[in-house]
Amino acid sequence: MYASHEDIEYDFGDNSKVGTKPVKPNPNIDGGWAWMIVFSSFLVHILIMGSQMALGILNMEWLEEFNQSRGLTAWVSSLSMGITLIVGPFIGLFIGMCGCRKTAIMGGMLNSLGWILSAYASDVHYLFLTFGVTAGIGSGMVYLPAVVMVGQYFQKRRALAQGLSTTGTGFGAFLMTALMKYLCIEFGWRNTMFIQGAISLNLCVCAALMRPLSPKDIVSEKYVLRSNSEGGNHAKALSHSAETIKSRGVLSEELEKKDTANEEVLDSVQQTEIGSKSQSERSLYGLRILKTVSQMMVTVRKGFAIWYSSYFGAASLFTNRVFVAFIIWALFAYSSFVIPFIHLPEIVKQYNLPSQNNIFPLTSIIAIVHIFGKVILGIISDLPCISTWNVFLMANFTLVTCILTLPLMQTYVSLAVVCALIGFSSGYFSLMPVVTEDLVGTKHLANAYGIIICANGISALFGPPFAGWIYDITQKYDFSFYISGLLYMVGIIFLLIQPCIQKKETREKPAEGAEV
Repeated sequence: MYASHEDIEYDFGDNSKVGTKPVKPNPNIDGGWAWMIVFSSFLVHILIMGSQMALGILNMEWLEEFNQSRGLTAWVSSLSMGITLIVGPFIGLFIGMCGCRKTAIMGGMLNSLGWILSAYASDVHYLFLTFGVTAGIGSGMVYLPAVVMVGQYFQKRRALAQGLSTTGTGFGAFLMTALMKYLCIEFGWRNTMFIQGAISLNLCVCAALMRPLSPKDIVSEKYVLRSNSEGGNHAKALSHSAETIKSRGVLSEELEKKDTANEEVLDSVQQTEIGSKSQSERSLYGLRILKTVSQMMVTVRKGFAIWYSSYFGAASLFTNRVFVAFIIWALFAYSSFVIPFIHLPEIVKQYNLPSQNNIFPLTSIIAIVHIFGKVILGIISDLPCISTWNVFLMANFTLVTCILTLPLMQTYVSLAVVCALIGFSSGYFSLMPVVTEDLVGTKHLANAYGIIICANGISALFGPPFAGWIYDITQKYDFSFYISGLLYMVGIIFLLIQPCIQKKETREKPAEGAEV
């Protein structure tokens, strides 16, 4: 049903030179420093996603401190989690201009600032700005580069690498929950947030490990991949999807023409600087500043033009209908994973199972099995005879089935079994960057995955409050799971239909050409 990355991105048939030029592969691709990138991304997931999974500890402290409604207080956590993902498309702009490393370093400092400022909160609305917005944006500026860098450094074992790096979410959920519990008991929630802000500065260290690949290395990847790619009917079905957004070469030519004036300004500045040696040092300093600003403007303009074209120009990602179906799926998928984490404790109370749940919480079962699910699904997807797309769909079907059947379970054992299946099947999150890269290619990965996590962020932002609103009306959580599960199923149907339509259209085109 789905083609490999090699078939999709590089099988355009418009460059006969590709595949004929012998190129020595970069030793850091699929090995060497690539594993340091995985380690860096693993730590980022612990510090960001793990901390967000542990916000329930701080949420109880905020309820006691500010005496606000549960709904209003819950928006602090929802804003932080949602904004981390929603800012994805805009972080793609920063990555295009500054690169992954610089973007992540700035994000680490901003995230730390948000935690520290939140320690001085006087009310919940203050936390909306400092923790929800400031720390959320900072988290997004680190999270997206961490995922993109793993995608750039791995080709043969991408699914396994993404699976290993994203297991940091599960480990972080355990570590950060225990840490925040201890800190809140010993120092209070305000000092806890201050200490967590200091810990978050380690995100800058993780960002420093994100050594960028040179353009030569990226080109080398293409030649190596082309020589190893194999043709197939499924490749022809979806190669058209990737081909619709392949116009970076044309875009670069247009940018070069538009920036000619800027380059002339830079040349004139350089000549002026050389001819002004006899002038005062103050004048030279001013010229150097002008030169630096002009260079920055050129870089910003090019980065913005590429970013804008990716979304709205002729090379728009939205011309890829399979990718659009992927976005629709993402709008409904993430809430189905978040809602159990938020509402399972309350469901356990309603079923009078708190004693068993205290021994081994259901949310802990999800988190533990989630770790193994990411790694195992990643290993399976990297097998030569297995399609990543098929593994991705099977995991989604399993998860939506569990969401729809969870309200029917009335005992702790049955709930534990369903939660274990939810944890394992939700391991498909590690495959999302792989599927995205297969659809749009490595060059467009930052912008494309930014859109996907933005859709996930919208789902995470409104999913739990929507479930709570349904509970207020019906006094049951059953309908919350049924409605979210049905919406999730709609997204999966979109994923099934669009590739089939694409495949049919691809087959019809050669037939029409033969008739002519």
